[in-house]
Amino acid sequence: MSFKNNEELQRQASEYTLGMNPVVGLRGKDLLTSARMVLRQAIKQPLHSAKHVAHFGVELKNVFFGKSGLQPAGDDRRFADPAWSQNPLYRRYMQTYLAWRKELHDWVENSNLSAKDVNRGHFVINLMTEAMSPTNSAANPAAVKRFFETGGKSLLDGLSHLAKDLVHNGGMPSQVNMEAFEVGKSLGTTEGAVVFRNDLLELIQYGPTTEQVFERPLLVVPPQINKFYVFDLSPEKSLARFCLRSNVQTFIVSWRNPTKAHREWGLSTYIDALKEAVDVVSAITGSKDINMLGACSGGITCTALLGHYAALGEKKVNALTLLVSVLDTTLDSDVALFVDEQTLESAKRQSYQAGVLEGRDMAKVFAWMRPNDLIWNYWVNNYLLGNEPPVFDILFWNNDTTRLPAAFHGDLIELFKSNPLTRSGALEVCGTPIDLKQVTTDIYSLAGTNDHITPWKSCYKSAQLFGGKVEFVLSNSGHIQSILNPPGNPKARYMTNSEMSEGAEEWQDNSNKHTDSWWLHWQAWLGERSGKLKKTPANLGNKNFPAGEAAPGTYVHER
Repeated sequence: MSFKNNEELQRQASEYTLGMNPVVGLRGKDLLTSARMVLRQAIKQPLHSAKHVAHFGVELKNVFFGKSGLQPAGDDRRFADPAWSQNPLYRRYMQTYLAWRKELHDWVENSNLSAKDVNRGHFVINLMTEAMSPTNSAANPAAVKRFFETGGKSLLDGLSHLAKDLVHNGGMPSQVNMEAFEVGKSLGTTEGAVVFRNDLLELIQYGPTTEQVFERPLLVVPPQINKFYVFDLSPEKSLARFCLRSNVQTFIVSWRNPTKAHREWGLSTYIDALKEAVDVVSAITGSKDINMLGACSGGITCTALLGHYAALGEKKVNALTLLVSVLDTTLDSDVALFVDEQTLESAKRQSYQAGVLEGRDMAKVFAWMRPNDLIWNYWVNNYLLGNEPPVFDILFWNNDTTRLPAAFHGDLIELFKSNPLTRSGALEVCGTPIDLKQVTTDIYSLAGTNDHITPWKSCYKSAQLFGGKVEFVLSNSGHIQSILNPPGNPKARYMTNSEMSEGAEEWQDNSNKHTDSWWLHWQAWLGERSGKLKKTPANLGNKNFPAGEAAPGTYVHER
């Protein structure tokens, strides 16, 4: 595999992972309905269709005579091989495809369909045209060159990979070589120990690396739909190590991978388990309150916990960091395109019947939301070029999926459906109504400009729900890269603006732009809220909660 191709796959791995929407699935039925709707429209508007067929014919003539100016979009890297632009036959092949694709999208855009049906039509056309891209065929110039370079071996290797994926990966191209990493040996290697365990979680305390530590500890709460070691992926990409170097006493929750026996675990079950963890962290460190960090669905869980504490009048959390977390679920994205009452109820019914929602099913759904980046890219790499699946730590983590218990999945669907966190008392957890305006804790909310899963404007609206002081920060990255953002990346940028304007765009227009990673900005913010420095304790845990099994614990290995 060329370095450039390798780098490209790595970039897309960073941008488009952690992207499993636990709420909604893409049902084949919905896609077929949309496809039928598009075909019916073609029959209903024959003059409109004839006009676009004629326009396509004119463009084809221009392509044939070499007069077409059609080029791939600037961010379309499929046609990067020089043969597509320099070879006359390949150029015409590419331009014919681009003309056909453009005409289909123009036809839908200018039809009499409703705005929502137009968007659904674009989505279905994208699925079809991206699948039929010339780059996915054996005529791909990179594949042809590779075939001759390897004396045909690339073709045999590609067929072998295809056969393996048909048997072991549900017919989807493998995104990663899952045998290249081992959690606890090559990933998740920061020293620590399990100091507490209940049915839902293991609490890992990490060994301090400085002579002094802040009095107030940090508890990190990962999403329930992925494993926790995204926060300790590799030494150079470990948020856990960064916190330890910053004098922070660091604890991370490792959620258990539920089975159908745990189908009744709901949001309140997770919050009860988290309450135990908070009390243990306080008991071990001697701090009357703690700081917390929650990512994605872990952020939703932390937010509900803080609402619960506010209802009880308890001040156990001093400051909360939310990473790429949407609490106001009014989403304007592809995720919401096929959402209606029927789809949501169907998704809920399926998980209740199975007892759990399988992580690999969520991964498959998300892959079809972004097929060029998460399917056809690997189709070309694995099958046409005959390369082994990539070896990337982020992709390994993303494919090391977990399940969601049916009750929790149902709770997430209800959150999506009725948006209760935006209204006082509309959500009840652990017997208390939640009103986020009563949560006066300081909040640090991070979002990513290129995040397609939790769009940054939705994160901004969510940050406005709290009653305390909010520091909103916008990183120039996608969903996972917003979290994995160690200092020193020359391309990293972020924006800050302490004034929370009413609108997200106004906030952005008046923001200050910074180079490097938001981690450094957050480090200063957290340091101001972590109390005084004290001598580092000699041991992990304490008498009541002694250090047990070494990190990364046992729950992380459950498949």
